[in-house]
Amino acid sequence: MEDRLQKILSAAGVCSRRQAEAYIQQGRVTVNGRPAALGDKADPQRDTIALDGRPALQPKARTVLMLYKPRGVVTTLSDEKGRPTVAGLVGEARGRVWPVGRLDMDSEGLLLLTDDGALTNALLHPRHEVEKEYLVWVTGFRPGAEGALARPMTLDGQPLRPAKVCLVRQGAGRALLSVVIHEGKNRQIRRMCAQCGLAVTRLKRVREGSLRLDRALAPGQWRPLTEGEVSRLRRETFLQE
Repeated sequence: MEDRLQKILSAAGVCSRRQAEAYIQQGRVTVNGRPAALGDKADPQRDTIALDGRPALQPKARTVLMLYKPRGVVTTLSDEKGRPTVAGLVGEARGRVWPVGRLDMDSEGLLLLTDDGALTNALLHPRHEVEKEYLVWVTGFRPGAEGALARPMTLDGQPLRPAKVCLVRQGAGRALLSVVIHEGKNRQIRRMCAQCGLAVTRLKRVREGSLRLDRALAPGQWRPLTEGEVSRLRRETFLQE
């Protein structure tokens, strides 16, 4: 649960509350790498709180899971409409984890869940330019449509970075495309395809950074990441030099 930073630091035995307030005002305390301000709150189970650049709390083993999210499941921990959620797939046995980013209900594929706030922020921050690769099945395809999809576009009045698009295979009015993007706007690839006259019939995320969806996983299955996979993600997002 979230609490005031000075209370967290005091309860952990780092310093007194008054001293913690002074440290915060001096800019010596950060939360997930960002300078904290007096009055800020944090969750010691989720967030990385540092003093003078070093973790202030006793480090705990972090959990990072790879889930093959199936279609028809929402990327939330609970749903007011009673729809199946990714939390229901991994179960409470894995502790308090949350999804890293989103994958819309009609899409499937690689989804990370973790209790590591610093890794979550690093993977989602635009400056790290973490690539996300999707396989996209479309109808309405015509020769050259993949080139149109790779040109600069705007969504909601904001420019998008050009996607990397490769034609995997095509048939009569149909095609399978590989699309790589950096952003994560709501239903971004579906809306990009619509601008090019393409209708998405299936969308599957297969890669995030250097991490690829494990082919041994069936929809709805998950596994913990290996230490090597976690280290590689942390290096890619500059959390580990």
